[in-house]
Amino acid sequence: MGMEIRTLRYFLAVAREGSITRAANFLHLTQPTLSRQMQNLEQELGRQLLIRKSHRVDLTPEGVLLRKRAEEIVAMVDKTDAEFIALEDTVSGDIYIGSGETRALCPIAGLIRQLREECPGIRYHLHSGNAQDVTDRLDKGLLDFGILIQPADIAKYDALSLPARDVWGVLMRRDSPLAQKERIERADLMGLPLICSRQVITPHPGENAFADWFGEDFGKLDIAVNYNLVYNAALLVEAGVGYAITLDGLANTSEGSSLCFRPLWPRLESGLDIVWKKYQVFSPAAELFLSRLREMIEEHQPA
Repeated sequence: MGMEIRTLRYFLAVAREGSITRAANFLHLTQPTLSRQMQNLEQELGRQLLIRKSHRVDLTPEGVLLRKRAEEIVAMVDKTDAEFIALEDTVSGDIYIGSGETRALCPIAGLIRQLREECPGIRYHLHSGNAQDVTDRLDKGLLDFGILIQPADIAKYDALSLPARDVWGVLMRRDSPLAQKERIERADLMGLPLICSRQVITPHPGENAFADWFGEDFGKLDIAVNYNLVYNAALLVEAGVGYAITLDGLANTSEGSSLCFRPLWPRLESGLDIVWKKYQVFSPAAELFLSRLREMIEEHQPA
Protein backbone atom coordinates (compact mmCIF):
# COMPACT_ATOMS: atom_id res chain seq x y z
CA MET A 1 0.00 0.00 0.00
CA GLY A 2 1.53 3.29 -1.10
CA MET A 3 -0.72 5.85 0.53
CA GLU A 4 0.84 9.28 0.90
CA ILE A 5 0.62 11.22 4.16
CA ARG A 6 -0.81 14.12 2.16
CA THR A 7 -3.68 11.92 0.95
CA LEU A 8 -4.42 10.83 4.53
CA ARG A 9 -4.55 14.48 5.59
CA TYR A 10 -7.01 15.13 2.74
CA PHE A 11 -9.16 12.19 3.87
CA LEU A 12 -9.15 13.39 7.49
CA ALA A 13 -10.27 16.84 6.33
CA VAL A 14 -13.19 15.30 4.44
CA ALA A 15 -14.12 13.15 7.46
CA ARG A 16 -13.96 16.17 9.77
CA GLU A 17 -15.91 18.55 7.52
CA GLY A 18 -18.47 15.97 6.38
CA SER A 19 -18.34 17.59 2.95
CA ILE A 20 -15.90 17.40 0.06
CA THR A 21 -16.71 21.00 -0.88
CA ARG A 22 -15.98 22.36 2.62
CA ALA A 23 -12.87 20.20 2.91
CA ALA A 24 -11.65 21.45 -0.48
CA ASN A 25 -12.10 25.05 0.66
CA PHE A 26 -10.20 24.32 3.86
CA LEU A 27 -7.37 22.63 1.94
CA HIS A 28 -7.31 25.31 -0.78
CA LEU A 29 -8.03 22.70 -3.46
CA THR A 30 -10.68 22.56 -6.14
CA GLN A 31 -13.61 20.27 -5.42
CA PRO A 32 -12.93 18.03 -8.49
CA THR A 33 -9.29 17.62 -7.44
CA LEU A 34 -10.23 16.49 -3.93
CA SER A 35 -12.98 14.20 -5.24
CA ARG A 36 -10.47 12.55 -7.56
CA GLN A 37 -8.02 12.09 -4.67
CA MET A 38 -10.71 10.35 -2.61
CA GLN A 39 -11.70 8.11 -5.53
CA ASN A 40 -8.06 7.15 -6.07
CA LEU A 41 -7.72 6.33 -2.37
CA GLU A 42 -10.80 4.07 -2.48
CA GLN A 43 -9.45 2.33 -5.59
CA GLU A 44 -6.07 1.82 -3.96
CA LEU A 45 -7.63 0.26 -0.86
CA GLY A 46 -10.30 -1.63 -2.81
CA ARG A 47 -12.94 -0.40 -0.35
CA GLN A 48 -15.62 2.28 -0.36
CA LEU A 49 -14.75 4.85 2.29
CA LEU A 50 -17.37 7.54 1.71
CA ILE A 51 -21.14 7.50 1.28
CA ARG A 52 -21.77 10.45 -1.02
CA LYS A 53 -25.03 12.33 -0.51
CA SER A 54 -26.36 15.53 -2.08
CA HIS A 55 -24.89 17.95 0.44
CA ARG A 56 -22.60 15.86 2.64
CA VAL A 57 -20.59 12.67 2.89
CA ASP A 58 -20.69 10.02 5.60
CA LEU A 59 -18.07 7.41 6.42
CA THR A 60 -18.58 3.72 5.72
CA PRO A 61 -17.36 1.29 8.43
CA GLU A 62 -14.15 1.01 6.40
CA GLY A 63 -13.94 4.79 6.37
CA VAL A 64 -14.29 4.92 10.16
CA LEU A 65 -11.43 2.42 10.48
CA LEU A 66 -9.22 4.41 8.12
CA ARG A 67 -9.97 7.65 10.00
CA LYS A 68 -8.76 6.09 13.26
CA ARG A 69 -5.60 4.73 11.65
CA ALA A 70 -4.96 7.92 9.69
CA GLU A 71 -5.19 10.03 12.85
CA GLU A 72 -2.57 7.80 14.49
CA ILE A 73 -0.28 7.84 11.43
CA VAL A 74 -0.47 11.60 10.93
CA ALA A 75 0.11 12.22 14.66
CA MET A 76 3.18 9.96 14.53
CA VAL A 77 4.55 11.74 11.44
CA ASP A 78 4.04 15.17 13.04
CA LYS A 79 5.72 13.98 16.25
CA THR A 80 8.68 12.57 14.31
CA ASP A 81 9.08 15.80 12.31
CA ALA A 82 9.08 17.78 15.55
CA GLU A 83 11.70 15.47 17.09
CA PHE A 84 14.09 15.91 14.16
CA ILE A 85 13.62 19.67 14.28
CA ALA A 86 14.38 19.54 17.99
CA LEU A 87 17.71 17.77 17.30
CA GLU A 88 18.96 21.10 15.96
CA ASP A 89 18.37 22.76 19.31
CA THR A 90 18.48 20.84 22.57
CA VAL A 91 16.30 23.36 24.40
CA SER A 92 13.28 23.13 22.11
CA GLY A 93 10.89 20.45 20.94
CA ASP A 94 7.75 18.67 22.01
CA ILE A 95 7.00 16.42 24.98
CA TYR A 96 3.89 14.22 24.91
CA ILE A 97 2.46 13.10 28.27
CA GLY A 98 -0.64 10.97 28.91
CA SER A 99 -2.41 10.89 32.27
CA GLY A 100 -5.63 10.15 34.05
CA GLU A 101 -7.33 12.81 36.14
CA THR A 102 -5.35 13.11 39.35
CA ARG A 103 -4.20 15.79 41.79
CA ALA A 104 -0.91 13.94 41.91
CA LEU A 105 -0.15 15.55 38.55
CA CYS A 106 0.84 18.64 40.58
CA PRO A 107 4.55 17.65 40.85
CA ILE A 108 4.64 17.28 37.06
CA ALA A 109 2.97 20.67 36.66
CA GLY A 110 5.60 22.21 38.91
CA LEU A 111 8.39 20.63 36.87
CA ILE A 112 6.86 21.90 33.62
CA ARG A 113 6.67 25.41 35.08
CA GLN A 114 10.36 25.31 36.02
CA LEU A 115 11.40 23.98 32.62
CA ARG A 116 9.27 26.58 30.86
CA GLU A 117 11.29 29.30 32.57
CA GLU A 118 14.56 27.65 31.61
CA CYS A 119 13.64 26.35 28.15
CA PRO A 120 10.66 28.28 26.74
CA GLY A 121 11.10 26.55 23.38
CA ILE A 122 9.79 23.25 24.76
CA ARG A 123 6.09 22.61 24.09
CA TYR A 124 4.04 20.20 26.18
CA HIS A 125 1.10 18.10 24.96
CA LEU A 126 -1.06 16.57 27.71
CA HIS A 127 -3.48 13.79 26.75
CA SER A 128 -6.11 12.81 29.31
CA GLY A 129 -7.43 9.26 29.36
CA ASN A 130 -7.76 6.12 31.45
CA ALA A 131 -4.90 3.64 31.89
CA GLN A 132 -5.83 1.58 28.81
CA ASP A 133 -6.00 4.65 26.61
CA VAL A 134 -2.69 6.00 27.89
CA THR A 135 -0.81 2.70 27.47
CA ASP A 136 -2.28 2.16 24.00
CA ARG A 137 -0.98 5.54 22.87
CA LEU A 138 2.33 4.94 24.62
CA ASP A 139 2.76 1.58 22.85
CA LYS A 140 2.04 3.20 19.47
CA GLY A 141 4.69 5.85 20.08
CA LEU A 142 2.20 8.72 20.30
CA LEU A 143 3.27 9.55 23.85
CA ASP A 144 6.69 9.92 25.44
CA PHE A 145 5.46 9.35 28.99
CA GLY A 146 2.37 7.95 30.66
CA ILE A 147 1.20 8.59 34.22
CA LEU A 148 -0.65 5.58 35.67
CA ILE A 149 -2.52 5.26 38.96
CA GLN A 150 -1.37 2.26 40.98
CA PRO A 151 -1.94 -0.63 40.86
CA ALA A 152 -1.12 -0.98 37.18
CA ASP A 153 0.71 -3.54 35.07
CA ILE A 154 3.96 -1.73 34.29
CA ALA A 155 6.26 -4.74 33.78
CA LYS A 156 6.94 -3.94 30.13
CA TYR A 157 7.87 -0.30 30.82
CA ASP A 158 10.61 1.61 32.53
CA ALA A 159 9.08 3.54 35.41
CA LEU A 160 9.56 5.99 38.26
CA SER A 161 7.24 6.37 41.25
CA LEU A 162 6.00 9.93 41.66
CA PRO A 163 6.18 11.67 45.07
CA ALA A 164 2.42 11.99 45.47
CA ARG A 165 -0.57 9.91 46.50
CA ASP A 166 -4.28 10.11 45.75
CA VAL A 167 -7.06 9.52 48.29
CA TRP A 168 -10.18 7.62 47.21
CA GLY A 169 -13.62 8.62 48.36
CA VAL A 170 -17.17 9.57 47.44
CA LEU A 171 -18.30 12.82 45.83
CA MET A 172 -21.85 13.71 46.92
CA ARG A 173 -24.27 16.58 47.44
CA ARG A 174 -23.92 18.46 50.71
CA ASP A 175 -27.60 17.88 51.45
CA SER A 176 -27.17 14.10 51.15
CA PRO A 177 -27.73 12.13 54.38
CA LEU A 178 -24.36 10.45 53.73
CA ALA A 179 -22.66 13.84 53.95
CA GLN A 180 -23.21 13.78 57.71
CA LYS A 181 -20.56 11.06 57.96
CA GLU A 182 -16.85 11.89 58.13
CA ARG A 183 -15.88 8.79 56.20
CA ILE A 184 -17.59 6.19 54.06
CA GLU A 185 -17.47 2.44 54.71
CA ARG A 186 -18.37 -0.43 52.40
CA ALA A 187 -21.81 -0.97 53.90
CA ASP A 188 -22.71 2.69 53.26
CA LEU A 189 -22.40 2.16 49.50
CA MET A 190 -24.70 -0.86 49.17
CA GLY A 191 -27.97 0.10 47.50
CA LEU A 192 -26.82 3.56 46.48
CA PRO A 193 -26.77 4.63 42.81
CA LEU A 194 -23.05 4.94 42.10
CA ILE A 195 -21.27 6.87 39.37
CA CYS A 196 -17.97 5.16 38.58
CA SER A 197 -15.19 5.54 36.05
CA ARG A 198 -15.06 2.97 33.26
CA GLN A 199 -11.83 1.67 34.71
CA VAL A 200 -13.63 0.85 37.98
CA ILE A 201 -16.52 -0.89 36.24
CA THR A 202 -14.41 -3.31 34.22
CA PRO A 203 -11.41 -3.90 36.46
CA HIS A 204 -8.71 -6.46 35.84
CA PRO A 205 -7.81 -8.40 39.00
CA GLY A 206 -5.18 -6.51 40.94
CA GLU A 207 -5.41 -3.49 38.64
CA ASN A 208 -8.14 -1.44 40.31
CA ALA A 209 -7.69 -0.14 43.82
CA PHE A 210 -11.39 0.53 44.54
CA ALA A 211 -12.60 -2.88 43.30
CA ASP A 212 -9.92 -4.62 45.36
CA TRP A 213 -10.82 -2.48 48.39
CA PHE A 214 -14.51 -3.31 48.16
CA GLY A 215 -13.89 -7.04 47.82
CA GLU A 216 -16.05 -9.94 46.74
CA ASP A 217 -19.36 -8.02 46.89
CA PHE A 218 -18.19 -5.51 44.29
CA GLY A 219 -20.54 -7.08 41.73
CA LYS A 220 -23.55 -6.30 43.95
CA LEU A 221 -23.04 -2.54 43.76
CA ASP A 222 -25.64 -0.47 41.90
CA ILE A 223 -23.49 1.25 39.27
CA ALA A 224 -25.95 3.61 37.61
CA VAL A 225 -23.59 5.57 35.36
CA ASN A 226 -20.03 5.22 34.15
CA TYR A 227 -17.93 8.27 33.34
CA ASN A 228 -14.69 9.20 31.64
CA LEU A 229 -14.15 12.71 33.05
CA VAL A 230 -14.70 13.69 36.68
CA TYR A 231 -16.07 17.07 35.58
CA ASN A 232 -19.00 15.29 33.92
CA ALA A 233 -19.45 12.99 36.90
CA ALA A 234 -19.67 16.02 39.20
CA LEU A 235 -22.49 17.45 37.08
CA LEU A 236 -24.42 14.19 37.49
CA VAL A 237 -23.86 14.21 41.24
CA GLU A 238 -25.03 17.81 41.43
CA ALA A 239 -28.19 16.84 39.51
CA GLY A 240 -28.93 14.16 42.10
CA VAL A 241 -28.26 11.16 39.86
CA GLY A 242 -26.01 9.42 42.37
CA TYR A 243 -22.72 9.30 44.25
CA ALA A 244 -19.40 9.37 42.40
CA ILE A 245 -16.48 7.14 43.34
CA THR A 246 -13.46 9.29 42.61
CA LEU A 247 -10.20 10.74 43.88
CA ASP A 248 -9.96 13.73 46.18
CA GLY A 249 -9.28 17.19 44.80
CA LEU A 250 -10.67 16.70 41.28
CA ALA A 251 -14.06 18.39 41.73
CA ASN A 252 -14.96 21.71 43.30
CA THR A 253 -15.90 21.01 46.91
CA SER A 254 -15.11 24.46 48.31
CA GLU A 255 -17.40 26.01 50.90
CA GLY A 256 -19.61 27.64 48.28
CA SER A 257 -20.07 24.42 46.31
CA SER A 258 -23.12 22.18 46.60
CA LEU A 259 -20.81 19.16 46.59
CA CYS A 260 -18.58 17.58 49.21
CA PHE A 261 -16.06 14.74 49.35
CA ARG A 262 -15.83 12.04 52.02
CA PRO A 263 -12.89 9.59 52.11
CA LEU A 264 -13.31 5.82 52.18
CA TRP A 265 -12.66 3.87 55.35
CA PRO A 266 -10.50 1.85 55.75
CA ARG A 267 -8.49 4.59 54.05
CA LEU A 268 -7.60 3.88 50.44
CA GLU A 269 -4.71 5.66 48.75
CA SER A 270 -3.06 5.16 45.38
CA GLY A 271 0.41 6.07 44.29
CA LEU A 272 1.37 6.96 40.74
CA ASP A 273 4.02 5.79 38.31
CA ILE A 274 5.34 7.65 35.30
CA VAL A 275 6.25 5.11 32.63
CA TRP A 276 7.89 5.03 29.21
CA LYS A 277 8.76 2.36 26.67
CA LYS A 278 11.87 0.31 27.36
CA TYR A 279 14.83 1.27 25.17
CA GLN A 280 13.01 4.49 24.23
CA VAL A 281 15.15 6.92 22.24
CA PHE A 282 14.03 10.30 23.50
CA SER A 283 14.21 13.70 21.85
CA PRO A 284 16.58 16.13 23.62
CA ALA A 285 13.55 17.85 25.16
CA ALA A 286 12.11 14.59 26.55
CA GLU A 287 15.58 13.52 27.75
CA LEU A 288 15.93 16.79 29.66
CA PHE A 289 12.45 16.37 31.14
CA LEU A 290 13.28 12.85 32.36
CA SER A 291 16.59 13.99 33.82
CA ARG A 292 14.91 16.78 35.79
CA LEU A 293 12.13 14.41 36.84
CA ARG A 294 14.69 12.02 38.34
CA GLU A 295 16.28 14.92 40.23
CA MET A 296 12.88 16.03 41.56
CA ILE A 297 12.03 12.53 42.79
CA GLU A 298 15.42 12.14 44.47
CA GLU A 299 14.87 15.42 46.31
CA HIS A 300 11.60 14.06 47.71
CA GLN A 301 13.15 10.78 48.88
CA PRO A 302 13.31 10.51 52.68
CA ALA A 303 16.80 11.09 54.00
